[in-house]
Amino acid sequence: MPETKFKKTEDFNEWYNEIVELADLCDKRYPIKGMNVWRPYGWTLMSQVDRLTRDQMQKTDHQEVCFPLLIPESSFKKEEEHIEGFGSEVYWVTHAGLNKLEEKWLLRPTSETAMYPMFSLWIRSHTDLPLKTYQIVNTFRYETKQTRAFIRVREIHFFEAHTCHKNFKQAEKQIKEDKEIADRIFKKLSLPFIFSKRPEWDKFAGAYYTISLDVLMPSGRTLQLGSIHQYKDNFAKPYEIKYENPQGKHEYCHQTTYGMSERILGAIIGVHGDNKGLVLPPEVAPTQIVIIPIIFKGKEKPVNEKSKKILEQLVDENIRVKIDKREITPGNKFYEWELKGVPIRLEIGPRDIEKKQITIVRRDTGIKKLIQETELIKEIKKEFEEISKDLYDKAKKIIDEQMHRVNTIDDATKLKGIIELPWCGNESCAMEIEEILEGNTLGEPIQKEEVKEKCPICGKPSKTYMRYAKTY
Repeated sequence: MPETKFKKTEDFNEWYNEIVELADLCDKRYPIKGMNVWRPYGWTLMSQVDRLTRDQMQKTDHQEVCFPLLIPESSFKKEEEHIEGFGSEVYWVTHAGLNKLEEKWLLRPTSETAMYPMFSLWIRSHTDLPLKTYQIVNTFRYETKQTRAFIRVREIHFFEAHTCHKNFKQAEKQIKEDKEIADRIFKKLSLPFIFSKRPEWDKFAGAYYTISLDVLMPSGRTLQLGSIHQYKDNFAKPYEIKYENPQGKHEYCHQTTYGMSERILGAIIGVHGDNKGLVLPPEVAPTQIVIIPIIFKGKEKPVNEKSKKILEQLVDENIRVKIDKREITPGNKFYEWELKGVPIRLEIGPRDIEKKQITIVRRDTGIKKLIQETELIKEIKKEFEEISKDLYDKAKKIIDEQMHRVNTIDDATKLKGIIELPWCGNESCAMEIEEILEGNTLGEPIQKEEVKEKCPICGKPSKTYMRYAKTY
């Protein structure tokens, strides 16, 4: 089968751009840079990821909401750190037609400042807590760096969960639940990732602390898929989000957020894809199985009837399946569906019908095997599980082989991927290491551990390890 012009291991960035275009995921030709048009296949793939997210939200008693896109300037400016962190990235609306607005509005860069004035109205008593909400919307940030489909854009397809709790301890329980949700979602996507606690200078604007979710791409760069934020009462105070406790005293809520973006698609493309195109985890593939009738003259009817019968069986099992009946060669069909990453291909020809068997082909390995028609459903479900596991294991190998803990700068400069170095806790030392490695600070491991080695910059005792990597 034909392969991509650019090779994944030779020029990852150009390979990535080529795959996005060939697989019809999005169209970057919209006249505003960084605001791309979702093509049907890409949108269906994103919708499957959203479905996974909604499933997890429903299982953990979150309720879906949908807040307005526009935020008044007065609401946005209530939290000083937040306005400082996002002020340079927002898009402002100043006129309604020819009429200048009395107060400027902005397109949401994220939704704290849209939601929290309403939370202050919804929450009155301790019985109103916890409040657990989420929405899946578009957010807007003026990205000044080079844009890249799904990875760095100006209009972002965004999931955000916002919760309110009685106290810090209850909010910490929510953080624990968020980490468990992330583990479950990304396991289904076959994407191993790491949690890192962001340093003070790189946490979310207004947060008490931030935990990032980072995946390692085959290029050796990391991609942040999402983040979890503990706010304490930093937003509750300016937005007057209070509740009355059982003793009649008013207290400020403690809040958390958990966000993920369309970067998840960037990770799926980059981590799993190959030189033939996409390789999609069965859980989110828009089409999980494609049936290719192998037609011979005079044998059209039994092949088409058998293909339809198999389709109906799979649909009854809630499997997303299509028959490709186009009058083009089987080879051209194979090429197109491999490009789109369909996990399993079924080939049905006259000889298969005679022997009551079906040819099954896995997209990730290309391995073909014959199975008895009576065993089809059982075998397909087994193959789905094996594909998911094999994709996860392959991606885990990348992160295991390219995550290094060393003690000296000399050792660090010889490696690529994620580098862990002892750290004294001073920002200046981390910044110097960033400059030497020409990378970025990811954060420290969330698991506490004793560090005996000294900081490689200042020589002082280390408090923890700090992670560094080149990032997207």
